[in-house]
Amino acid sequence: MDQLLSVTSEIGTLKRLLVHSPDSGLGKVVPSKAQDWLFEDIVHLDTIRKDEYDYYTKLLLYFLDPEKINGKLSTIDDPASDRSFYKPCHPSFFQSDKVIELEWLLASILDSHEIRVKLVASVCAIEGCTYRVQQELLNYTPNDLAKTFITGSSTDKHLLFAPIPNFIFTRDIGITIKDHFLLNKPAKKARTREALLAKYIFFHHPFFEKWKQNIIELTDSHHGFLLPKDDDDRKMTLEGGDIMVVSDNHVLVGVSERTSSEAAARITNILFEKNIVEKVTIIRIPKKRDYMHIDTVFTQVKRDVWVMLGNFSRKVTRQEDANAIERVLEIKKEEKIKILQFHKKQPHHPITFESLEDLLTDVSKNDLHCEGEVQFIFSGNNEFPYNAREQWTDSCNLLALKEGVVLGYDRNDKTTEAFRNAGFRIVYAKELLQQLDAGTVIIDEISDTLILMPSAELSRARGGFHCMSLPLWREPLQ
Repeated sequence: MDQLLSVTSEIGTLKRLLVHSPDSGLGKVVPSKAQDWLFEDIVHLDTIRKDEYDYYTKLLLYFLDPEKINGKLSTIDDPASDRSFYKPCHPSFFQSDKVIELEWLLASILDSHEIRVKLVASVCAIEGCTYRVQQELLNYTPNDLAKTFITGSSTDKHLLFAPIPNFIFTRDIGITIKDHFLLNKPAKKARTREALLAKYIFFHHPFFEKWKQNIIELTDSHHGFLLPKDDDDRKMTLEGGDIMVVSDNHVLVGVSERTSSEAAARITNILFEKNIVEKVTIIRIPKKRDYMHIDTVFTQVKRDVWVMLGNFSRKVTRQEDANAIERVLEIKKEEKIKILQFHKKQPHHPITFESLEDLLTDVSKNDLHCEGEVQFIFSGNNEFPYNAREQWTDSCNLLALKEGVVLGYDRNDKTTEAFRNAGFRIVYAKELLQQLDAGTVIIDEISDTLILMPSAELSRARGGFHCMSLPLWREPLQ
């Protein structure tokens, strides 16, 4: 295998990533448990798979591993195949080492008896299983056991423990920072099993053998277990949606509903001590379910183009639309955002940024050496109430397949209009796949394009394609 771990930007051409396609656990989310399992709603499993996420898988393969799919669409999509191409346990599964399915990796490490014994014991301890269930799980095949760990269901369809429906959001199990990998420390109990499975995969799968020494884990502070339940800032919690590698020497870290100040400070110190980066910018956003992670309020499109929520723009932060009295009373002032940039050589003298727009402009100009004006595309075209509505359905949570070519949801009409006004071509995933299959469009020639993915059900899971991707390797920006 060629290069595996190397991410030095948010927009370099994507070469390898981790994903997890919607499993039957998503179809087991019930209204009474939805919020405990971090869902706002229940989704229709068949639709989210066949009519939505499968398009994502096919596009990723065309961009990253075309040999697996080129000219095969009619066979793959034939109803008689029963989606076998997408099923990790099926002989017809695509088995790509570039678009890497987590369930496939998990089943692979469970071939080892030693790992199977340890992981069964660990999962059963977390989930409070009986000794009998633990012994029964040891007799499962690796494929069946991997499926049970993820969906919570036994081979005879009994629910042994809760599913982990958030496993589709692979970004949050960890993040690649240059040639290192940071494992997350989830804030919510519902994601504990995800973190455990991810740890075993990264420490035991042959893919990652060469990089074992480059895996970073966060431990609780010595006083963490004594803290009261509501002292969230002092707890060590971190999720990958709050980490962005914006250049080879600069990482952004969000402090949010899911990532604590304690974790942000710890990872900053680790990155400096290991000489991984020169700068870390900590962005404290309001602790609101609307925002959750920093990648729900902005993502990068090109060196000099960003998509973001207008609430954190320079204009709103300075209350430029307010009159003198409104400004003094802070009537139109939005939720506060605090941005501090720390430099390895002078950690005691951080630089403050007034707005998110100021920070991202600085990244484009000083880290990525853009000379012209930095462009911002705003959620909902910065029109109320579409800005808030479309941010809620992940208008700002886009995945760059390469610089200027991003994936987003088709339901965010005003944001799409803003992209079109900014000079981007708009294309629907289904249309693009047909063109790629027919050979009428060449991937290397695609530029400045927003690819719209079907999203009626996916968007209800509260996460976009940035959330549903864990890049392992991006080409460096030239």
